[in-house]
Amino acid sequence: MAITVQNFIKLANFYNQMVMMMSAICVEKGGIAMENYTGRFFAADTLEYVSEYGRRLMSSGQNVPPEIVAVIEKFSHQFEKVKHLATPTQKPIYEMTLEEFEKVMNI
Repeated sequence: MAITVQNFIKLANFYNQMVMMMSAICVEKGGIAMENYTGRFFAADTLEYVSEYGRRLMSSGQNVPPEIVAVIEKFSHQFEKVKHLATPTQKPIYEMTLEEFEKVMNI
């Protein structure tokens, strides 16, 4: 996928739609807190991808409109809050901490 403003907008829209759907599911299932919803890990991974894409877009030297820069910064700030939920980089089990292992195994 080429790093362009249009592709970033598509990714940002996808993420926003996904979060709205997750919120609706939580409400329909009896008011599950988002912190307890199992899809929160996928959402964190998706937000990490969108944030990284935005970072690369800004460092690519393209003319990025200020509105898009504000959205990129917003997503980066949001990701910092849920960074602990993102899937750790692939490393051998013997190098993982207990917390990382439990998260990967969804314990």
